[in-house]
Amino acid sequence: MATSTPSPRVRDLPVPMGFDMRDHVSGIGAHLAGPANVIMQLSWPGVGYGVMNSRVHDGAATKRPFKRGRTTFTYLAVALLGNDEDRTAFRKEVNRQHAQVVSRPGEKVQYRAMDPRLQTWVAACLYYGTVDMIEKMHGPLPDAEADALYAHCARFGTTLQMPADAWPADRAAFRRYWEEAEAEVDIDPAVAAYLLSLTRLQNFPRPFHPLAPFVLFVTTGFLPPLFRDAMGLPWTARQQRRFDRLLRTLGTVERRMPRVLRNFPFNLWLADMRLRRRFHRPLV
Repeated sequence: MATSTPSPRVRDLPVPMGFDMRDHVSGIGAHLAGPANVIMQLSWPGVGYGVMNSRVHDGAATKRPFKRGRTTFTYLAVALLGNDEDRTAFRKEVNRQHAQVVSRPGEKVQYRAMDPRLQTWVAACLYYGTVDMIEKMHGPLPDAEADALYAHCARFGTTLQMPADAWPADRAAFRRYWEEAEAEVDIDPAVAAYLLSLTRLQNFPRPFHPLAPFVLFVTTGFLPPLFRDAMGLPWTARQQRRFDRLLRTLGTVERRMPRVLRNFPFNLWLADMRLRRRFHRPLV
């Protein structure tokens, strides 16, 4: 009887003893910063066109936003909080989806979702966004904690197709990588229109539409100037002050919450994924 080849186990970078990612996972922050991070990821044409033209319609954000949201948050939960078995199983499921995301001959932009280089860029955006969110809500991290967080966040890539040695060696190397990677940011009108439609919640049912101005405000606030300009989104000093006050206030509130609530809904999505795996239900 034929047997399937097991999915390779995830390889990670070493993380100092005593570091606990649960101290930094913020459900509030992730929901607010998430749309901006999607824009950053899709600012590379290979990612933008790969997502926009994906033939995997079952989980497309434009058609099934709630399912897409569940899959995305489950991936983040598994990458940040999951064990080796969680991440190996989730990678196997995601690989089945990503294998279908390949450009057709003659397309304007060539892409392949399994490309480790694109996966490294996505992981870099997620790390950048994680640190940015933490610092905007709670202030700068001590160097030792920042170094440990950086090593841990390699899991954003190693949970998928990025080899561990593709992750820049330390934060200084990451800054150099980021500066070089910014040169490839290129959001054309088609991708910008697609991203704006998501940011304005046009893919959600009508009752959600009144939230769109707030989502656009927060998304624009989280975008670094390069990406904001690439999207053609205006931003004023007054808006920046409002945004800073909002994030500081939310950070104050979050610090008073027990960790289990700060981590919600990531802890819920991780538990859901483990139940799905136990009962042999689809993970994505």
